[in-house]
Amino acid sequence: MPAAVVNGVHLEYEVRGDGEPVLLIMGTGARARVWQVFQVPALVAAGYRVVTFDNRGTPPSATPAGPYTVEQLVGDTIGLIEFLDLAPCRIAAVSLGAVVAQELGVARPDLVRGLALMGTRGRNDAARTALNEAERLLTEAGVELPNDYAAVVRAFQMLSPQTLNDDRQASLWIDTFRRFPAEQSSAAAYLPLEDLTDRLDVLRKIRVPTLVLSFADDLITPPALGREVADVIAGSEYVEIAGCGHLGYLERPEAVNGTLIGFFNRL
Repeated sequence: MPAAVVNGVHLEYEVRGDGEPVLLIMGTGARARVWQVFQVPALVAAGYRVVTFDNRGTPPSATPAGPYTVEQLVGDTIGLIEFLDLAPCRIAAVSLGAVVAQELGVARPDLVRGLALMGTRGRNDAARTALNEAERLLTEAGVELPNDYAAVVRAFQMLSPQTLNDDRQASLWIDTFRRFPAEQSSAAAYLPLEDLTDRLDVLRKIRVPTLVLSFADDLITPPALGREVADVIAGSEYVEIAGCGHLGYLERPEAVNGTLIGFFNRL
């Protein structure tokens, strides 16, 4: 993969297709290659040039000492957009990536043609705050969960009951999580990024076209938190996809891709 040094950090990226650019921003600790399964082929087929990259802290991009800040990840993304001369570009992002994208929309609207925010939030509620604190305590204790156990926990956290209640699908997902365990090398550096302060008033400043896409069974960033973001961004669209959890872009790719492409085509 080609690489760029932006904002003082080595970032590896990939470009597929031709046409107007779409930048995809992944969530906490996940590899950009996840986008290659469903979203990149669909967007390329729709006529877009698609850029994916691994965030700082996610190999093969650099893993500088943490803790990281949202401002750093926003700076990395701005640097990559400018390095590749993408502006103004369409951006689709998920989870922590969506938090980065919406902050970019506040700070540098000149770089953005439209934002598609999947599984996003503008604040943490009590339940998500407690989950983040539990993750922090586990990391600080130096506990390394057995891979088979961690795979099952991820399945129950990330997937819809509809998927878990299908024996074939549940088995495939759990086997996938076993084969591709969550990246642990920068877990401690990423933890502060999940302690999101209330940014809803700040997000009111976003003026670029925005789609907020929530996944109905998402336990990590539930639809109620996504709708709050849509409610404060003037003129935004809100869509909720049924039958999927936090990994809705992988559980229901046809519905998600159709929504993304429809939104981008209208810009």
